[in-house]
Amino acid sequence: MKTIRFLGALLFTAALVYVLNTKLGKIPPMGKFLSPQHGFWQNAESPSDLNDKELHFANLKGKATVYMDDRLVPHVFAENEEDAFFIQGYLHAKYRLWQMEFQSMAAAGRLSEIIGKKALAFDREQRRLGMVYAAKNFVTESQKDPLTKMAVDQYTEGVNAYIAQLTQASLPFEYKLLDYTPEKWNSLKTALLLKYMSKDLAGYEDDFERSNARSVFTKEIYESLYEYGNDSLKPIVDGIPFAAKPGIGLTVPASADSLYFSYKKGEQNTIASVKPDKDNGSNNWAVSGTKTKSGRPILCNDPHLGLNLPSLWFEMQIRTPAYNAYGVSLPGAPAIVIGFNDSCSFGFTNAMRDVRDYYEIRFKDDSKKEYWFNNQWQTSTIIYDTVRIRGGKDFIDTIAYVKEFGPVMYDKSFMGAGKSGNNSVRSEGKYYAVRWKAHDPSNELRTFLMLDRAKNVADYDNAISNFKCPGQNMIFATRSGDIAIKQQGEFPAKWLRQGDFPMPGTDSTYMWQGNIPPAENYLMLNPQRGFVSSANQYPYDTKTYPYYLGGNYHFTRGWNINRHLTEMQGITPQDMQQLQNNNENTYAAMMGPVLLHYVNETALNADAKKYLQQFKAWNYKNDMQETGPTIFTAWKTNLKTFIWEDELSQLKNYVVPEENALLDALLRDSAWPVIDNITTKDHLETLSEAVTTSLNKSVTFLKETETAGNLTWSKFKGTMVKHLIDVNRDMALSRFNLPIGGGEHVINATKKEHGPSWKMVVHMTNETEAYGVYPGGQSGNPGSKYYDSFIDTWANGKYYTLWMMKPEQKDDKRILFHLQFSK
Repeated sequence: MKTIRFLGALLFTAALVYVLNTKLGKIPPMGKFLSPQHGFWQNAESPSDLNDKELHFANLKGKATVYMDDRLVPHVFAENEEDAFFIQGYLHAKYRLWQMEFQSMAAAGRLSEIIGKKALAFDREQRRLGMVYAAKNFVTESQKDPLTKMAVDQYTEGVNAYIAQLTQASLPFEYKLLDYTPEKWNSLKTALLLKYMSKDLAGYEDDFERSNARSVFTKEIYESLYEYGNDSLKPIVDGIPFAAKPGIGLTVPASADSLYFSYKKGEQNTIASVKPDKDNGSNNWAVSGTKTKSGRPILCNDPHLGLNLPSLWFEMQIRTPAYNAYGVSLPGAPAIVIGFNDSCSFGFTNAMRDVRDYYEIRFKDDSKKEYWFNNQWQTSTIIYDTVRIRGGKDFIDTIAYVKEFGPVMYDKSFMGAGKSGNNSVRSEGKYYAVRWKAHDPSNELRTFLMLDRAKNVADYDNAISNFKCPGQNMIFATRSGDIAIKQQGEFPAKWLRQGDFPMPGTDSTYMWQGNIPPAENYLMLNPQRGFVSSANQYPYDTKTYPYYLGGNYHFTRGWNINRHLTEMQGITPQDMQQLQNNNENTYAAMMGPVLLHYVNETALNADAKKYLQQFKAWNYKNDMQETGPTIFTAWKTNLKTFIWEDELSQLKNYVVPEENALLDALLRDSAWPVIDNITTKDHLETLSEAVTTSLNKSVTFLKETETAGNLTWSKFKGTMVKHLIDVNRDMALSRFNLPIGGGEHVINATKKEHGPSWKMVVHMTNETEAYGVYPGGQSGNPGSKYYDSFIDTWANGKYYTLWMMKPEQKDDKRILFHLQFSK
C-alpha cells in the first residue's frame, strides 16, 4: 500500500512539475514564474539595488561615474564620448531592457515568436511595409558616419554588457511572464526602434479610404468633407516670402483629375491597416527675451504620443569633454533626443506630411516575378520571408519588391491587419506597392548627436540637415538670445492631391518627381512678434506654397497657443507651465455658438433641456470636474453621425472627415448640402433639425454615464497609462482613471491613452533653469517604486526641476547612490 501511495505521489508530482513548467495559452510556465529562487518574486526592488557599486568592463577606455539622483535620473560623467555611449546603453538595458527588445521585435514583425499566431497579421504587415528593409538602409547609411557608427557600436556594447550579467533570477519581469529570454543587442535593433518612430510619426495614411470616398462623392462634396487648407489657420512659418521660382517644376498628369474623380461605382476596396494614432503630434514654442521677464529665451515642448508603461522616454544627463546635455533619451538608441545643453535647448513636433503612397502594380501572373513598367516587363525581387510562430508551424510569406516603388504590401494573399484585414477579404485581384520616405537611406540619429553639442543657430541648422524622416518642426533657443523653428525633412514634391489615393504604377507618370529642395524648407529666425511655435498645423500658407502639403493637420491648438503668446509679456517659466496645462477647448468655443444658435429648445425632451443648461453654463474649458466637455462630446458625436453617416454608409471602408471640416462648413453655410440625409427623398433636413435631433439622441448615453458616476470630464475620459503588453487590470501593471483634464483640440492634449509624453520648459539663463515631467517612471520594473513614480505629478500638472549637475556637486543630498565604471 505504501508503495502504491508513493508511486501515486510521484506521478502527481511529475505531472505537477510538467504542468507548472509548460506554457498553457496565456498563462506562463507557473513553476518558473512562481519559483522563489528564479521567478517574479526576484523582481521586487531590494535596498541593495540602490547601493554604490563598482563596475569593470574591458570595453571602457577610461573612468566614469554615474550619480543616480533621488528620482533615479542618472548623471553620467565620462572622460570620453565612447565610454558615455557604452554607459548609456548599459543603463538603458538595466532599467528598460524588456521594453527595448519588445519594441524592436514589434518593429521587425517578430511578435509571433513571443505570443503566437494571434500576432501573425500584425507581423506580416510590419514586414510587408518594409520595416526591416528601412532599418537595414539606415544601418548602411549611418555606418558611413564615424560619429554615428561609434555611438551605436559603443551603445550596443553597453547593452550587451548588461545582458551578459543576467541570470534566470534577474531577468526582467516580462520575460518571465511571457517565458522567453533576451537576445544580444545589435545596430539593427537600434535602427528598428528609430524606424518604429518613423511609422508612428510618418506612417499614417488613409489613401484607400479616400479612394472609396472619391468613387461616391462629387468633387465638390469630397473637397468640403476632406478639405485642404484652412482660412482660420496661421501657419508655422509665417511672413517669409517663398522662392520666386520653385526648385522643382511639377508636371501634373493629364489624366489626374479624371482618374481621381471618375465617379465609377463599385470600385471600392476593403484594405485596412493598423494605423498610428492620427494625433501623434506635439506642441512646441520658444519666446524671445523681448517677451520674458528675465530678458532670456524660454523654450517649451510636449510631444503627444501613446501613454505607456514603461514610458517611451528615459531621463538622463550626459557630460563628456565634448558636451554636457540633459533631457530625455529613447531606450534602445544613444543620445539625448529632446533637451538642452550649456548653450541651447531643442525640441520637436510632428510635421504631419504625407510621405507614404501606394501604386497599383500589374504583374504578369500570380508569381509576382515580372511586372509591367514603361512598356516592358521588369523583373521583381522576391523575398521568401519566414515568420516563426510560437507553438505553431513557421509561416512563409512571399513578398515582391519593385525597384521603382518598394515592397508590394497588399496583394491577393494579404489585406492588412486592420478592422477589415482578415482571410476572408481580398484586394479584388490588385497589387499595391508602398512608396515610403522612411525606406530611403538616412541618418536621423546624427541630428540628435549634433544637437547635444550645438552652440548656435548655425550648429542647429547643420545638425537638423541630416534629418529626413519623420519630418519634424524643430525648435531651438540659445542662451545668447536666438530663437528659431524649421520644418525639417526630406519631402517629395507633390502636385495638388497627389498621393491622396492609390496611383497607377505601370509607368513613371504618377511617380514622385523629386524632393523639395532643402532651401525651400524655410527657417524662421528671431521673428519680430517675439516667438516661434508649432502645434501640427500647416507649415506654410497653402495658397502660395508651390507644393501640395498633403497630410493630416490640426489648427485649434496652434491658434490658441499663438493667441496666448501674442498677448503675453513678462513671461516666466511658470507661465509656460500653465500654458502647457491649459484646458481651453478652442474647438468647442467656436462650435458652441453654432449649436446654441440652431438648437430648437421647444423640440427637446426634459432631460435634453437639463443637459443643454449644463452646456450653456460651461466655460469651454476641459477641466476635470466639468460636465460640459462630456455633454459636448456626446452631442458632437451624434451631430457628426447625423450629418455624415448617410454619405459614409455607402463606403465599404472609410475615414471620418476631420472635425475642422465640419466646423468650417457650418460657419460658412448653414445650408451645406451634406446636412441633408440622402436616404430621405421626400424630406430636406436642416441644420436646426440636425443639431436638435443630435442632442435628443445624446440623452440616453448621457443618463447612463451620469448614473454610473462618470459625467465629469476626467471620469468620462478615463485617462490611463497602460503596460505595453496590455494586460488586464488585475495584473496591476497599468494606471487607470487618472484625474486629469485636457483632450482633443486642447493645448493640454491628454486623451484616454494618448497625450503629452514629456513636458519640458527650459529657461536659457546663465544657470539654465529647466522643468520637466513624463507619465511614467525611470525603472521598467513593476516591482520598483520608480516604475510609475512620476505619473501623479504629471496628472496634477506639476513639474520636477531638471538638475543639470556639476562635478563639484558630487556630495549633493539629492544623490541617492553612484556607480563607478572602469576597466
